[in-house]
Amino acid sequence: MNGAKLAHLALADGTLFRGYAYGAEGSAVGEAVFTTGMTGYQEVLTDPSYTGQLVTMTAPQIGNTGINTEDAESVDLKATVAGFIMRDASPVTDNYRSEKDLHQYLSEESVVAITGIDTRRLTRLLRDKGSQNACIGTEDPDTLVDKARSAPNMEGLDLAKQVSTKKIYEFTEGRGDWGVSFDPAAPTTGPTTMTLSSPAHVVAMDFGAKRNILRCLVDAGTKVTIVPADTSADDILGLSPDGVFLSSGPGDPAAVGYAVDTIKSLLGKKPIFGICLGHQLLARALGAKTFKLKFGHRGLNQPVLDNRSGRVEITTQNHGFVVDVESIRGVAESTHVHLNDGTSEGLSAPSLDAFSVQYHPEAAAGPHDSGYLFKRFTDAIEAKR
Repeated sequence: MNGAKLAHLALADGTLFRGYAYGAEGSAVGEAVFTTGMTGYQEVLTDPSYTGQLVTMTAPQIGNTGINTEDAESVDLKATVAGFIMRDASPVTDNYRSEKDLHQYLSEESVVAITGIDTRRLTRLLRDKGSQNACIGTEDPDTLVDKARSAPNMEGLDLAKQVSTKKIYEFTEGRGDWGVSFDPAAPTTGPTTMTLSSPAHVVAMDFGAKRNILRCLVDAGTKVTIVPADTSADDILGLSPDGVFLSSGPGDPAAVGYAVDTIKSLLGKKPIFGICLGHQLLARALGAKTFKLKFGHRGLNQPVLDNRSGRVEITTQNHGFVVDVESIRGVAESTHVHLNDGTSEGLSAPSLDAFSVQYHPEAAAGPHDSGYLFKRFTDAIEAKR
């Protein structure tokens, strides 16, 4: 790259990758992970679940469609990744929806990035050895290695409180507001319309919620009130919800004990639906365990089996922690499993009106196979009412 500064990605194990500085100046530390998505780099950059992580894109060229306002996944539209790793930053931006190029966006959002490295080699290393802390920067490589080694490990980190809203507010934006027609029931057979007799009130606990998940709840016919991650059960019930939603988010679910206690107090009182971190927190509230995966599941092509229907869904996923399938036995029904490694992808506790999935049914970015889950939630609310 003409005129670009030399930069390095330094892993905590001492491995170095030479490339070129891109985006904001400076250095960035975090957990190096990879995602296999061929599209959706803007959704990756703005997904709060990537907080604290240096994200490697396995697709070879990134940035050719630019950046727009509509595709941001954080509610405040800000970038949330700790850093960004690419094989080839596209020198050309050409798309009718583009508002700025990737380099400009990363610079404005203070995201340190690196391009020109062998992302295939890096991905194989992370796959074989597991995700590890790393540092991106233009400093001396030994300094970068030291910074990587001194960074806190993801295990034990409560990042949910860091990214959660600090105030209660109503979210009113649906996907239709951006000219997108979305029917959450479309992937299933049978009725494709919502069954709510009147608008339902859903209180969403924000552990790092994705904007498109909240849009889907609005499109499902609900009034959505967002509350901070540490909101008490009494305060949530004081808002008179018809249902409670547990959002996705970053970090170790074992470190979010205050939310687990809240969920325990809500079980059986209101229908509950959880996604990703929300799935893990619901599982822990029911008595199951969670643990950290070697390198996680991140991408748009993750195969999941619905144990009850036998149907396979191609899903979007982004998580490094997972629920122990064996620990679900006796506390809930295991409803979905990952076909690559047999890990937990969903559970249900019918007697408590609670269910959750590990993957992302809102399809941002990704397939629409799992949109029916939002209708399942509204059906549960209607039945309870």
